[in-house]
Amino acid sequence: MPRVIGLTGNIACGKTSVGQMLLDQGAERYIDADAVVHHLYERGQPIALKVAERFGPSVLASDGSVERKALGAIVFQDPAALRKLEQIVHPVVGEALLQELASVSATGIAIIDAVKLLEGGSARLCQSKWLVVCPEEQELARLMARNKLSAAEAHARIQAQPPITPKLALVDEVIDNGGTLAETRQQVAAAFERFIRKFPA
Repeated sequence: MPRVIGLTGNIACGKTSVGQMLLDQGAERYIDADAVVHHLYERGQPIALKVAERFGPSVLASDGSVERKALGAIVFQDPAALRKLEQIVHPVVGEALLQELASVSATGIAIIDAVKLLEGGSARLCQSKWLVVCPEEQELARLMARNKLSAAEAHARIQAQPPITPKLALVDEVIDNGGTLAETRQQVAAAFERFIRKFPA
């Protein structure tokens, strides 16, 4: 198994940007758990069938894949529905991530980017867990722009996430992405150097 850094943090806090910075630092592979879920939501995939069975045909697009916006409208308004979705998705995502890691060289470093890294069990695959944070108003603006959501829709998604404070005791590094890209890059470089020292090839 390669060495693995787990990136987590709330939606639209800048995990993808930090992942790219880690690739620039020499990490071999960046694995986006959300992209893994996208694939699992495609037509005919077992998860797509289970999601439709649990939440009804309205969450399926005309091609048989999961319509993420329709599903989001349900689960981000209802904590119990979100938990049920996670019970379906998390175990399968864990298996898919193991398959992704198998393609990384034994001496390489892989990055797993997952909003629910700590809650979903992916953290067990990581030698180091990093939390990316930014002010909520930045998160809201980025989410509205990126996902083309209204302020109310974006706010509902942010409110549906677990609070950040309890996560601070569970991670090894905190990257503050509320400033300039240069400031974030400086933090990432320093944290990566600490990781290399602790986990040499």
